[in-house]
Amino acid sequence: MNMKYGKVVSWLVALLTATAVSGPALAQQVTGTLGSPSATTTLSNKQLPAPDPRFGGVIKDGALQSKAWWAPRVVPPKEAPNVLLIITDDAGFGVPSTFGGVIPTPTMDRIASEGLRYNRVFSTALCSPTRAALITGRNHHSAGFGVISEQSTGFPGYNSVIAKDKATIGRILKENGYSTAWFGKDHNVPAFEASQAGPFDRWPTGMGFEYFYGFIGGDANQWQPNLFRNTTQIYPFKGQEGQWNLVTAMADDAIDYMSRMHQINPSKPVFIKYAPGATHAPHHPTKEWVDKIRALKLFDDGYEKLRERIFENQKKLGVVPADIKLSPWPNEMLKPWDQLTADEKKLFIRQVEVFAAYAAYNDYEIGRVVQHFQDLGKLDNTLIIYINGDNGTSAEGGPLGTPNEVAFFNGINALPAEVQMKWYDVWGTEQTYNHMSAGWSWAFDTPFDWFKQSANRLGGINQNMVVSWPARIKDKGALREQFIHVIDVVPTILEAAGLKAPEMVDGIKQAPIEGTSFAYTFDARNAKVPSRHKTQYFEMMGQWALYDDGWLLSTKAGRAPWEAFGPANPDPLNNHVFQLYNLNQSWNQEEDVAAKYPQKVKEMRAKFLAEAKKYQALPLDASVGARIVAPRPNITAGRKEFVYTRPMTGLPQGDSPNILNASYTFTADIEVPQGGAEGMIVTSGGRFAGYGFYLLKNKPVWLWNLADLKRMKWEGPELSPGRHTIEFDFKYQGLGAGTLAFNNFSGLGRPGVGTLKVDGKVVDTQTMERTLPMILQWDEAFDVGSDTLTGVNDADYKSPFPFTGKLNKLTITVDRPQLSAQDIQKLEAAMKGKD
Repeated sequence: MNMKYGKVVSWLVALLTATAVSGPALAQQVTGTLGSPSATTTLSNKQLPAPDPRFGGVIKDGALQSKAWWAPRVVPPKEAPNVLLIITDDAGFGVPSTFGGVIPTPTMDRIASEGLRYNRVFSTALCSPTRAALITGRNHHSAGFGVISEQSTGFPGYNSVIAKDKATIGRILKENGYSTAWFGKDHNVPAFEASQAGPFDRWPTGMGFEYFYGFIGGDANQWQPNLFRNTTQIYPFKGQEGQWNLVTAMADDAIDYMSRMHQINPSKPVFIKYAPGATHAPHHPTKEWVDKIRALKLFDDGYEKLRERIFENQKKLGVVPADIKLSPWPNEMLKPWDQLTADEKKLFIRQVEVFAAYAAYNDYEIGRVVQHFQDLGKLDNTLIIYINGDNGTSAEGGPLGTPNEVAFFNGINALPAEVQMKWYDVWGTEQTYNHMSAGWSWAFDTPFDWFKQSANRLGGINQNMVVSWPARIKDKGALREQFIHVIDVVPTILEAAGLKAPEMVDGIKQAPIEGTSFAYTFDARNAKVPSRHKTQYFEMMGQWALYDDGWLLSTKAGRAPWEAFGPANPDPLNNHVFQLYNLNQSWNQEEDVAAKYPQKVKEMRAKFLAEAKKYQALPLDASVGARIVAPRPNITAGRKEFVYTRPMTGLPQGDSPNILNASYTFTADIEVPQGGAEGMIVTSGGRFAGYGFYLLKNKPVWLWNLADLKRMKWEGPELSPGRHTIEFDFKYQGLGAGTLAFNNFSGLGRPGVGTLKVDGKVVDTQTMERTLPMILQWDEAFDVGSDTLTGVNDADYKSPFPFTGKLNKLTITVDRPQLSAQDIQKLEAAMKGKD
């Protein structure tokens, strides 16, 4: 043997030998002759990417006397499956028909009949955190996502930064020879890294997903989304408004991707994370699906009857124990159906029909993706994991629902039904950012209670799931009841693919995987074995629980999800009533036995604290709305002046000038041509909240869109041709966001006086009695020179409304209120009084 060649073989053996596991993994797998163009090899995953091998050929003075040598191409272990990982949004246990719901989900039914159903699958109770745990195999605080990215704070468990020592499943599979793609919702890009200035290493393409088609925030208008292909914003819906819908478009794009990958290299497996925005608000199905659901008349007898019907279905299907009982309807929080007005009943039925249509529509489009695996002849060796919901059903619409979820995030959560009826005929269309009554949300979490955000109640965290892998899973249609958490998905996929978790990635030692593979449940002989995942903590915004081998300690539910803008519990670790449940006897958390087992409560409280310390959950923070406006290290941090001299679009809210709860001045140096000009100078937000500074028929306009409930307009006279300076100055009359440091919201959303000037002359002055306290519209951008996506006032213009004059310079100055010593003294006194 040539000595150089022998060294290379030895190097490969040392580097690439894999340890056998229970999946299809074998020892090192090499095909072909090493050095030939067709040679392949698997990896040991000691480090990723694997180091380049030494050249194993022969180099002489001339090519004819030399011998070429190619490094083997990296491939996964033989028979490693394709993986389709599906997770829907804001859907509780009782949503899909597969688990007793009334909403038809035939795709989920299909996967269940070809594989397994799981009824004890747990989320974190909120979007970003569940998703971070899902792709890293680590707990959400370990991955930096104690809350959603828009609420991030400067602590390791809450900074929305997935650290370099926690490589995602996408990265691991990519380095091991998979094609990797992500479709739909991300919500794991820090809000302060979402602009075109990057960095992009925490976008999907920077975390191991070679292709991305979707949106990076928490929610999206499905008719006109803030949509990206990889890191470039795209607008495929232009010219098709009201017809194009992202739910269909992402299925189309996924099918196209699968076809391309198959045609290029049929032997290369694919990993697809498929994460639709459904059923997160806004609920945006097509009219076809709304009509289908309405014809079924599923909801005419109200939400309590719906809950009872779902519960009976669940018991008949055997997906819940036959002897459990439902908790009482929360009359004090959610008005019983028979006490609603006629308008409320009519409105609420419309709301839930649109939600149900959204869920059914989404499942249908998922079915097209699943079917395409079959059409390509790949379904037999495809592992499909379909998780219903990243948390329980959302109640963020409040008891009455809302035509505009942005209103909720600004503390407006009780719009009377008679006001909402204005949107009845367009509910779910591009004219609404809609959410439903929380009464429906409670019903859709049956057999549990409470909602999304509730880490202490099973209605917020107990999801369900179906899994199929025809080549491996033979116990078709069976039920699995082992405790499984989303952190268990990564180790399960790795075991199925025959891969070990890497020890090093990019030279960085990797933190241990914190989940436990549930691949053992695929075998019929393990159907009833105890769960291997024994202990799991839960924490979300100060509400917490601990699961420990069948026992669940939880804090008593108090704050409803729509009560997000008041003072927070100052001691969320201890200032609670504690409840204890034996889930083997009280499967749906119905019988509290804390009084019977005080020592058990004490022990589990101590164990929760240990887990919280271990996984970066400290410091506990019960604030909700306050964290939305917390300062973050975005590109505007510390800046008071912003200057723009050229058109620019697509700057996200988290990286654009924030003018809420502050004084500000917008000054535009423009030139008006002969014949006049019009168009957008600068805007942020859109149809559901935001502001715009523009010329309308050659007249300067400043407009505030206050959550699509009211619009205030300042307007000046028609401009003559030539150069002009137009200015909008706003003097805020509140203490600002600084009051939040004292658990006090009094500085937010206060009045102010706005003044419009042309060439130094005041042309309009108005007082705003209220201002938006929290957000504009997360999925809309800050634009200069035009208006992408939706406009702030449809009555005045249609997007993109480009500016037809010349913009020489736009200057924005922001003056944030500073608390005086006297202000601080008063706030400290008020905080002590609340304690």
